Amino acid sequence: MFWKFDLHTSSHLEALLDKEDVTLIELMDEEDVLQECKAQNRRLLLFLCQDQCMQELVRMITTEPPAGVEEIKRFKYPNIACELLTCDVGVINDKMGNEEPLLETLYSFLEQPSPLNPLLASFFSKTIGNLITRKTEQVLSFLRRKEGFLSLVLKHIDTSAMMDVLLRLISCVEPPPLRLETLTWLNEEKLAQRLVELIHPERDEERQSNASQTLCDIIRLSRDQANQLQEMSQPDPLLTVLESQECVEQLLQNMFSGETTESCIINGIQVLLTLLEIRRPVVDGVMDAQGFERSYTVNSTILLAIQPHLIHFHQLLLEPPKRNPMLTTLGVLEEPLGNTRLHVARLVASLLYTSSASHAVVAQELCRLNTMDLLLDLFFKYTWNNFLHLQVELCVAAILRPCAHEMRLQPGMGAATETPSEPPVTTENSAHNLMVTHLFQHCHLVQRILEAWEENDKIQSEGGMRRGYMGHLTRIANTVVHNLEKGPVHTQISSLITGLPEDYRGRWETFVDQDLSEANRRNTIDLIGTGNPRPSSEDDMESPFPKELTLQQAFSDYQIQQMTANFVDQFGFNDEEFTDHDDSIGATFDRIAEININIDAGQDSVSANTAVFEACSKERIQPFDDDEEDIWEEKEMNFATQAKSLSRVDCVGCSLYTATGWVADFGEVNSKAPAAGVGFSAWDTPDTQPAATEAEEKGWAKFTDFQPFCCSETGPRCSSPVDSELSASDSTKPNQNRKLLRHYLFSYSNLGTNYIALD
Repeated sequence: MFWKFDLHTSSHLEALLDKEDVTLIELMDEEDVLQECKAQNRRLLLFLCQDQCMQELVRMITTEPPAGVEEIKRFKYPNIACELLTCDVGVINDKMGNEEPLLETLYSFLEQPSPLNPLLASFFSKTIGNLITRKTEQVLSFLRRKEGFLSLVLKHIDTSAMMDVLLRLISCVEPPPLRLETLTWLNEEKLAQRLVELIHPERDEERQSNASQTLCDIIRLSRDQANQLQEMSQPDPLLTVLESQECVEQLLQNMFSGETTESCIINGIQVLLTLLEIRRPVVDGVMDAQGFERSYTVNSTILLAIQPHLIHFHQLLLEPPKRNPMLTTLGVLEEPLGNTRLHVARLVASLLYTSSASHAVVAQELCRLNTMDLLLDLFFKYTWNNFLHLQVELCVAAILRPCAHEMRLQPGMGAATETPSEPPVTTENSAHNLMVTHLFQHCHLVQRILEAWEENDKIQSEGGMRRGYMGHLTRIANTVVHNLEKGPVHTQISSLITGLPEDYRGRWETFVDQDLSEANRRNTIDLIGTGNPRPSSEDDMESPFPKELTLQQAFSDYQIQQMTANFVDQFGFNDEEFTDHDDSIGATFDRIAEININIDAGQDSVSANTAVFEACSKERIQPFDDDEEDIWEEKEMNFATQAKSLSRVDCVGCSLYTATGWVADFGEVNSKAPAAGVGFSAWDTPDTQPAATEAEEKGWAKFTDFQPFCCSETGPRCSSPVDSELSASDSTKPNQNRKLLRHYLFSYSNLGTNYIALD
């Protein structure tokens, strides 16, 4: 029964709390201790908030557990202690934030020698981060009194949990005045400069990587909060320092001082790429007032600091750090591209996309170094490296398609954004025109495209593989054609292509009209297929139902068509037809009258379609035989009368009742069973013809072939008490009533016909 089971909802925790000598470990062994704590169990919170219990919880997350304990249970109690301290219960937060001895115990974790236990470091970071969020003023006041706080955090920066502590101080402090005060304190402690110093070839890779990631996160968080908190009268001090020319120069000097290492170069370029970010992807759906994603202005001092070191980055493209040969699916690559050259290509693309006032200086230096020509050489050399191909494509697109909206975001540009198609002549535009000329005349972009395309066609015609850069090469060619037709520099591109040698100019025109157009046609996806629909796979051609699969495929293609703005108009309705029917009552009929139902096709096409339609109709529609009897035709039913008491007979799966004065007449009995797989109808009409007909071949039951039971001399054996009395008193009917009546019940299924004989 239900009440036999123990459904008492109170936990075992209450029984433990009733004990006088209960210990913290005993409570932590209970599996529902966290649930009860989050539910703010009063008795449990009173026990946990005792001084000795809180000290023990903090000690668990800051002290290394004994080494002799089993590894699975070693960090069990520290984990539970961290969850109890960070379960966001006000009583525990107040106890931790207001009791300085507890904060001292927690702070002592930073004073331990390196390296820290990563798991305990995560417990410490989570606990101190929760206190920074919930008890901001108390915790910040405590940390600011600790002179060596930042030094200890940076000392353990090789542990990733320490990065979270710094980011909590920057992003989780409210309100804005207190946040600005905290940022000023961190800036006075020279946090940005000390992080930059950690990106140095002499530092270990883990420390460099975490320092670089911390700088990138600080830059992004500071820019996002600066956009959100427009009421801040003062700029972010940390961001101001990081964007300063002195700080960027210090970073570049560290990168190229002494023997360059790949780790230092990559981590330094990551910071530079973050500083050069002009827009961020929409992660949370936030856009600026102009409808673009979050956009940022690149400080000119960043480009001025990078420009003298462009020669070092160019040299890295020529002589990257040595790498061992790499085994790939296409063979051994003796000289891999490497992560260093890939990041340099990303840096060049970001520099070309900036529209700062100092962009001209960078553009001129890149043209002088002939960096784009070197990148194009690497583009065709590393045939299968699509990471590199994408960056080179972005470089070409940035040169041929200057972003007018990014220029608009720059202060003081003035009329530079009024007419994007014809920008005024400025220092920046002249430098940009220099890049366009350099790309076509010195880098020979058109000649490279034509030669690479023809070489690929030759390789494919000989049975070789299509080159891996062909997709990006197609997009580069389309970018050239698009900006040749329209764009800010279409006049200059047109004159440069006109100035090509006659041979290349003719080949380019042929290439655009034929090869490129054909490639674009193949790459275009038709959402709604035209003509005869094709089966989804070759297997469908061999299936017994190819036409059904074809229709399903066509319907699926129709369903996945793109919803466009004029879909409603194309579908046949618009909003005006649902507003006032009286004023536009004839609109629907007018639109129907406009429908063109004429079939414009040749005679051959019509006859071919007619033949296909008739063939499908013959497969699907089986014509009726005029000589076959209509089984649904209503016919007159004959009933014979006979004075007999009510009797009940089981006949062919149904109950036949005969009453005094009438009985159903079914004709003669035909014991012939129908063939397997042939059906019958219990409501068929009688037929007096004894010969077999088409209906028998089709499987229809003929009740006219059965002998009526009421007309037989013996009659059926019946269980009716009335009939039993009459049968017993009738002396003219001796033992014939015991004669067995055998008949068949036909049970039909899709797999065949089963015959059941009842005795």
